[in-house]
Amino acid sequence: MSEGKLCENDVATHPVIDTLADLVRINSVNPNYEAGVPEAEMADFVEQFFAKRGIQTWRQLVYPDRPNVIARIPGRDPQRRIVLEAHMDTVSTVGMTIDPWNPEIRDGKLYGRGACDTKGGMAAMMHAVASLVEDPITPACDILFAATIDEEYSYRGVVALCNSLSPGEVDPSILNQETSPRNPWTAEAAIVAEPTELKPVIASKGLVRWKIETRGKAAHSAKPHLGVNAIEHMAHVITAIQQDTLRLANTSHPLLGPATCNIGVVRGGVQINFVPDRCEIEIDRRLLPGETRETVLDHYQQLVDSVAAEHPGMDVIMHPPMLSDRPLETDAQSPAAQTMTRILRDMGLDATLIGVPFCSDASKFGAIGIPSMILGPGSIDQAHAAIEYIECSQVVQAAEIYRRFLTEFR
Repeated sequence: MSEGKLCENDVATHPVIDTLADLVRINSVNPNYEAGVPEAEMADFVEQFFAKRGIQTWRQLVYPDRPNVIARIPGRDPQRRIVLEAHMDTVSTVGMTIDPWNPEIRDGKLYGRGACDTKGGMAAMMHAVASLVEDPITPACDILFAATIDEEYSYRGVVALCNSLSPGEVDPSILNQETSPRNPWTAEAAIVAEPTELKPVIASKGLVRWKIETRGKAAHSAKPHLGVNAIEHMAHVITAIQQDTLRLANTSHPLLGPATCNIGVVRGGVQINFVPDRCEIEIDRRLLPGETRETVLDHYQQLVDSVAAEHPGMDVIMHPPMLSDRPLETDAQSPAAQTMTRILRDMGLDATLIGVPFCSDASKFGAIGIPSMILGPGSIDQAHAAIEYIECSQVVQAAEIYRRFLTEFR
């Protein structure tokens, strides 16, 4: 892309858009996905951005070539701090119909993989932090900006970061991660960059994902009575889950609505003339605040056991969860939420506190007692899309929102 394409309008010439374009040029597909790479090049860019401005940075190595990068602005009270966080990795580029790493601005939108999720928010946070040195301004609290790894796969980066922020250990059984070395730090507020169209999010659903497997006995399809059909047994399990899911509509969160359950994958059988001896399903259950992984899984275990009791000879097992995450619920009256709503109102933006159904790194901060919000430029509808883009004007506005929060939070 030529530099001229970044100058189509006044917004496009803003330094934060230049930084966003530089970030989009970097292949940052999570290494667990097709054609993925470690986040090392992204980490280098973030580190060099702050180093050029004389801002202290350090790396927190999570896996080889996959470090978190943390920048710090000292505040008047070093015992209090604000955390800004954005993840460096993106989803796969498979299926994209634009060049993923060639940022282009058209009609006020910047196109490319990660532009919306979540390099736009990252660029805005980086410039908000840097502006405190450029002006210069000494904030009331220490400011930490963290660029983390692995949000798009299993949250390993933010878990490592939280273990360094918390005076206690993050519960690895809930966050589905191993613990890391920790330091006795915490924070008074955290803002996580995800595409919310600049709306302040204080609640999000959690999740638990797991497999259920039925085991049967293989036989020739000409003599099916000699076998045990695992797919037919799984059909009973699926029916029971479908009926059970109806009850979820009876309980609703004011910002999140009801919990949900989705069977997203079914695998079974070898070929048409075999009685299948194995079938498995993968389930995605979204949790409301107040629900826990343990209670939800206990419920489904009891459901599976009841189905098995009604069908003698059924062999069905629930596997341990593949991924889990806590819900997020931040007090609307917390200083963090109130500061953010005041800033948004002052800027003429929608200050209504909302909830979202998707998960993010924010719930991990909430799990260690840090009042946390999700706010960033872009729409979740463009995240992970075949044509991913972000409104440049929202990126510029996001930088100002973050900057004001850093200077006005007390």
